[in-house]
Amino acid sequence: MTNETGAHAQTAQAKPPQTRKKPHSETHHGITISDDYHWLRDPGYPEVTDTEILAHLEAENGWFRSHMDPHQPLIDTLFAEMKGRIKEADRSVPVKDGDWLYWVEFEEGAQYLKHYRRPHNAPEGEGVTLILDEPALAAGKDYFRLGASSVSPDGTLLAYAIDDDGSERFTVRVKNLITGEHLPDTIPGTLSALIWTSDSKAFVYSLANAQWRTDNARLHRLGDDTSQDVELYHEEDEGFRVSLGLTAQEDWIVIATGDHETNEARIVPANDPTAKPIVIAPRKKGHEYDIDIRNGIIYVLTNDAHINFRIATASLDTPDQWQELIAGSDEYYITGLELFRDFYVVEGRRNGLDQIVLHDYADPAKTVPITFPEASYVASTGNNPEYICERLRLSYESMVSPATVFDYHVASGELETLKVQEIPSGYDPALYTTERRMVTARDGTQIPVSIMMRADRDAATQPQLHLYGYGAYGITIDPGFSTSRLSLVDRGFAYAIAHIRGGDDMGRQWYLDGKLQARTNTFNDFVDVARALVDDGLTKAGAISISGGSAGGELMGAVVNSDPDLWGAVVAHVPFVDVLNTMLDASLPLTPGEWPEWGNPIEDKNAFTLIQSYSPYDQVRAQDYPPIMVTAGLNDPRVTYWEPAKWVAKLREHKTDTNLLILKTNMGAGHGGKSGRWESLKETAEEFAFILWQIGMRQVGPDLLRGQM
Repeated sequence: MTNETGAHAQTAQAKPPQTRKKPHSETHHGITISDDYHWLRDPGYPEVTDTEILAHLEAENGWFRSHMDPHQPLIDTLFAEMKGRIKEADRSVPVKDGDWLYWVEFEEGAQYLKHYRRPHNAPEGEGVTLILDEPALAAGKDYFRLGASSVSPDGTLLAYAIDDDGSERFTVRVKNLITGEHLPDTIPGTLSALIWTSDSKAFVYSLANAQWRTDNARLHRLGDDTSQDVELYHEEDEGFRVSLGLTAQEDWIVIATGDHETNEARIVPANDPTAKPIVIAPRKKGHEYDIDIRNGIIYVLTNDAHINFRIATASLDTPDQWQELIAGSDEYYITGLELFRDFYVVEGRRNGLDQIVLHDYADPAKTVPITFPEASYVASTGNNPEYICERLRLSYESMVSPATVFDYHVASGELETLKVQEIPSGYDPALYTTERRMVTARDGTQIPVSIMMRADRDAATQPQLHLYGYGAYGITIDPGFSTSRLSLVDRGFAYAIAHIRGGDDMGRQWYLDGKLQARTNTFNDFVDVARALVDDGLTKAGAISISGGSAGGELMGAVVNSDPDLWGAVVAHVPFVDVLNTMLDASLPLTPGEWPEWGNPIEDKNAFTLIQSYSPYDQVRAQDYPPIMVTAGLNDPRVTYWEPAKWVAKLREHKTDTNLLILKTNMGAGHGGKSGRWESLKETAEEFAFILWQIGMRQVGPDLLRGQM
């Protein structure tokens, strides 16, 4: 294993940055916690102007560059490989919405998309209008991200939101699609969808408050000053977030509010948003539900009677009196509901595998499941904006099958292939194999693992394996396709996804079994998967690289504390590692809304001691740690920059090894790292170069499969 003193680091700085210690302590529940690196949080946040803090982050960036710059040839090789698998000049499959077909295109070499439309009955290539030019909007900016965008019902106006610093505070503009001119209407500081009223003269949006929380729904009439905007709803619970939506027939605007375990929805007419709202069902702790409406009937996806959700209906006159339409099931986890004129679609998972089923309104027993060609895959409904639907747009992929766009012909049941992801440098799926294994965790639970590798990989001589995990918020990590992943797999790596508890891969209980008091199941599952893959001969301790971001970065921090000898290289992106201090700070943007996920250590001593027992920052100890690469974003509102900065400082103070520990802070970006498809790809190439270097690989050419440890 190469370390900081090895040959590859000869041109690097002699010593890492020295982080000053400034004593700081707090007492909660009679327990005092010390935090010598507390000072790395700028008291003026979200503005970061403290010169000592900025100098420290720049010093860390210098340390990072001094170690990674000597590996620029490998980074360049990886980037060239990854870029070569992406079709530079590419376009999406057009989607019909009313009188228009809409699509997006990348031009050759472009970082950002251009958005187009043409009349749906015009010949190909005629009547094409460029409605939004992201490259022009991004010109001269270090960061650019398009947020919500929405065309007015009459098709003449486009409302869209952009973020140009990674802070996720978006500015809304409105463009006249007939003249190409922008209206004077400008709304800064938004964080929401943009929902037009029926008359195309106003839209509903949400502002982010000072704590980056959406606690409101507001109506903006075109031409009015924003000071005249009408607040349609204000949320008083600081832990709840407001979200906006539109029903299938576009006649009701949905104003929903909730946290990670409780929801409440109210509706207002799309032609009269200031009318008295109708509350579907008052909030009740632990009750989650979503709604849609068709012909005056409310369709409710709810967990009130079964943990895996059921579907019920109600009249608009009695919105809280629900009649069961589809019962909940232990075997079938219902994840989505979409209404159309002649049928409705239910999405879910059975044994962790995606299911899409069409249902008949008149005959509940009449169902049509859509079948796909592989035994393991990822499938979902795509963009289907029209209520009258004869072809259902679907998305499909697997770990070995590139992303595919289908149209499902409702009348005939035909599955028509519209587009298969093109890989210009070539891709032969026959060279690869994928499988799904079940691993027994320490408490006896069977944990699914999705694995991809070269068919000719010999684990005895090539034990390298990359293991990815997340495990939080009920988010499923699907076994989908990745062109970037091939740069590891073609070098002899197996690539595995651990479907650990905390996600909802195997049903809603799977999520509940990885949160709050059960949080440590997530970390244990990940370690147990790794150990099982070692026991099965697929890899060996020290040959495993791991990565995760945000809550997945918390996972990385927990498992390097508990089982450092397993890992040969670790990449933690914007890692949520200072869990206890963050959950103790109610002023931070996410904290109140996160208490249902992690617990409230301010009020609950048991939550305090549990979080302290696994919080990666609090559990750093004097021991050997594997090589670790950490990333952060100065403008990140989700995981604040000081969490990874403090964690790296504390690791340096306590670790007893000479393995590499590097931190890169993107000084002009946020939670997602750099923007633009090539800049983002360069960061992936950088990550993979670190992994290959630290695991001990040496070959960098395209004929890859022969690297040795």
